[in-house]
Amino acid sequence: MTQQPVFEALDRLFDLAASDTGQAKRVANFLLAWWNAGDNGGFDLADLFGVDHAVAADMGLVFLYLGGHHGAIYPDQFGYKDQIVALVERWRMPAPAES
Repeated sequence: MTQQPVFEALDRLFDLAASDTGQAKRVANFLLAWWNAGDNGGFDLADLFGVDHAVAADMGLVFLYLGGHHGAIYPDQFGYKDQIVALVERWRMPAPAES
């Protein structure tokens, strides 16, 4: 499998996870579980039922690529460090307390 379709899928997934759509949190959960499931929580496969087929296909392509890759590989190795940090800040960091 060539990397170009994987990069294209990741671009779409990171863009969606950073958006305000109903699918954003599900996609963010998928990407954040890849980054660090211990800290960010795992990915519930039932979340696939809540995304469009094209989004599920992108997730599947990434999953297939990672499963076929020898050794661990993470988003920062693909150049997505800034995007994954932004997702952690948006979806996992607690909101500041109101004073």
